[in-house]
Amino acid sequence: MTDPQARAAELDAADPLAAYRDQFLAPGDFDVVSYLDGNSLGRPLEATAALMEEFIREQWAGRLIRGWTDEWLEWPLRLGDRLARVALGAAAGQVVVADSTTVLIYKLAWAAVQARPGRNRVVLDKDNFPTDRYVLEGIAAERGLELVWISVDPAEGVRPEQVAEVVDERTALVLFSHVAYRSGWLADVASITRIAHDAGALAMWDLCHAVGSVPVELDAWEVDLAVGCTYKYLNGGPGAPAFAYVRKGLIGSLKQPIQGWMGHRASFEMGPGYEPADGIRGLQSGTPPVLAMVPLHANLDMLESAGIEAVREKSLLLTDYVLELAAELPGVAVVSPRDPARRGGHVTLQRSGFDKVLDQLWERGVIPDYRRPDGLRIGPAPLSTSFGEVHRGLAALRSLL
Repeated sequence: MTDPQARAAELDAADPLAAYRDQFLAPGDFDVVSYLDGNSLGRPLEATAALMEEFIREQWAGRLIRGWTDEWLEWPLRLGDRLARVALGAAAGQVVVADSTTVLIYKLAWAAVQARPGRNRVVLDKDNFPTDRYVLEGIAAERGLELVWISVDPAEGVRPEQVAEVVDERTALVLFSHVAYRSGWLADVASITRIAHDAGALAMWDLCHAVGSVPVELDAWEVDLAVGCTYKYLNGGPGAPAFAYVRKGLIGSLKQPIQGWMGHRASFEMGPGYEPADGIRGLQSGTPPVLAMVPLHANLDMLESAGIEAVREKSLLLTDYVLELAAELPGVAVVSPRDPARRGGHVTLQRSGFDKVLDQLWERGVIPDYRRPDGLRIGPAPLSTSFGEVHRGLAALRSLL
């Protein structure tokens, strides 16, 4: 191959998104030479730091409790609508920002099963993210459901034909990830959703490793339900709230299980009995995590400016470059799709002993992450990662090997 460092310089020089890197906070006192874990936690923006200070000093300190009724109580829906438009391919009124991914998966999966009486099966795959599996195991135990497990190739992910083999008139819900957390496999959402619908089941998707990295078209794909986090490619920060999508035609028929005051028709009446609010607002339960939503304003500004199609184009160039460099790593196997049409935003490399290499990489300021068994995930975030940064990280890995 061409000299890898020269190749990185060439790609960086031609990168139309290069200027966005300057909008992120520098690592400060920490010696980070290559951050390759944007698929776990995105970097903070300069604008985020400014917004947080402004919110604390002016809105929190200045408005105090008045801020709730002035503006803050509307943030879950306003940010939901904006996220829907910028990153989810969804019309307004179908997305709310609230809770954690785990809580929202529980709410939507529970409501989906409730909405399909007489059906007792839920279909999922064995390599999905642990939270998805654990939550469904809990709901199955609670409601006497049968879990139907699909075994997938750990270097790939769930395929439509596998789903078609197991869904039937007993299936209430299927739940899969748009981008597999381990391999980066990009699922065929539209085809799998259609298969579920043909059997009369609802289709739910985990978008945590997809949103902000690959184009999503929830309305066009006729997805029923979706959940995703905002701290990966959306740079919302540690513990940033998740979001939930419910297809408009389903909203009125779903009953979510966590009845809190913010999901009530009239929250501040505080009267007896629970009456759910109309629309997506009824999916809320407790007080919105307003302070944790502040970074989303800055990050949606950035993503809207860059455009998700341009982000996807650079993401594929970055992961292609990772694959080029990985070919020169001794004893390392790629356990991610090489086909760009089936690859999300990260690449997983595999070799025995990578768990020990991780600590050495971190000591050198190179930060990927590790997933068992023996998998090193390389997750360059298109808006904050340069090709030179990828080269430095993989060169450090090569020297250790």
